[in-house]
Amino acid sequence: QVQLVESGGGLVQAGGSLRLSCAASGRTFSSYAMGWFRQAPGKEREFVLAISWSGDYIAYADSVKGRFTISRDNAKNTVYLQMNSLKPEDTAVYYCAATRLLLGSRVLDDYNYWGQGTQVTVSS
Repeated sequence: QVQLVESGGGLVQAGGSLRLSCAASGRTFSSYAMGWFRQAPGKEREFVLAISWSGDYIAYADSVKGRFTISRDNAKNTVYLQMNSLKPEDTAVYYCAATRLLLGSRVLDDYNYWGQGTQVTVSS
């Protein structure tokens, strides 16, 4: 069992930056690949970024490539989402998730555990 808690969301102006954190419970964090997804009002949850269990492999959604990065610290059981050059269309609830697929996945249903989400609002 893995429990995930996101933090770091908030209100930021367009062009600004935020860093989200996702803290995981349990001693098996390094056994999971991690992903970030987001869900805007009235839209389906969508893939943002994923990182493999080792941190060696990263997958990006085209919409965030060059602006967002993902990293993990297995010693701290934490995964991070650094968001730069934020746009109003990045406004959403951001969720972290854990999957047993060691390279991660872009597919929502491949993830076994989810956090409760953190709101990110980008004003224009």
